[in-house]
Amino acid sequence: MRLPNWLSQHLAALRAVLVFTVLLGLVYPLALVAVGQLPGLNHKADGSLISSGGTTVGSALIGQSFTDADGNPVARYFQSRPSAAGDGYDPTATSASNLGPESVVDTIATDPEESSESLLTQVCGRSKSVGELNGVDGRRPFCTDDGVGAVLAVFRADGLTGPVTRVVSVNQVAPATPFVTSYEGVAVELAQPDQDYVAEGGVVTPIRGDAPADPAVPADAVTASASGLDPQISPAYAELQVNRVARERGADPAAVRKLVDEHTGGRALGFMGEPGVNVLELNIALDKQFAAR
Repeated sequence: MRLPNWLSQHLAALRAVLVFTVLLGLVYPLALVAVGQLPGLNHKADGSLISSGGTTVGSALIGQSFTDADGNPVARYFQSRPSAAGDGYDPTATSASNLGPESVVDTIATDPEESSESLLTQVCGRSKSVGELNGVDGRRPFCTDDGVGAVLAVFRADGLTGPVTRVVSVNQVAPATPFVTSYEGVAVELAQPDQDYVAEGGVVTPIRGDAPADPAVPADAVTASASGLDPQISPAYAELQVNRVARERGADPAAVRKLVDEHTGGRALGFMGEPGVNVLELNIALDKQFAAR
């Protein structure tokens, strides 16, 4: 007995679903799992996990913070770069801050929940903190001494032209002191909460200041990566931290520097990217070789 055409088509479709379910839902995934367990591949397939003292402490592929319960850096450890992923290095919230080079004016509100820092102020604050932690000059161009963006809103008599009538340091509030006392002969005011000086007609004017053109604090110490999960820092940022870590551990800086060299990887495939230092692996090696005082 010949089946109706519509029923034959449905049976054929059902057979195809079953075949592809077995092939793509069972055979293919299991084959990939089996390949991932081959010698040389199994460590990466299992997440490149790192153990210390018999306990898994992290992954070589995902960075983590070395801070205390209050979020302050622990001085005896090398510090990672900033992270914008969740509360920091959260694989479930991997992302960047989405702030660009034109983000130079903070949002200052009476309600702290509605306030936010510009990218410039974030960079300035981080650079100041890193400089203080490591005993180097943390100043950067376009940053104030108190660690915010050195930006003025300049009001002129005729909009964009004419004499200056008012100047506001848009990222500084009381009790701060304006980073410059005057601009073109007009005294500089501090910003007031809930005021949009750009909407009021102020021209955003960043001020470079006298910071060195080549800051002592490298860029990766003050900026987050696109993923927010980078496990590595630049050799320059690692070198900046050597003396502080050696001092905290009572170790010879040359010996700590040797450990940094041993945990510095080269460019991918020999030509892509830049060399990097895996912070977690380096800190584990530090704990093994130089117990903290």
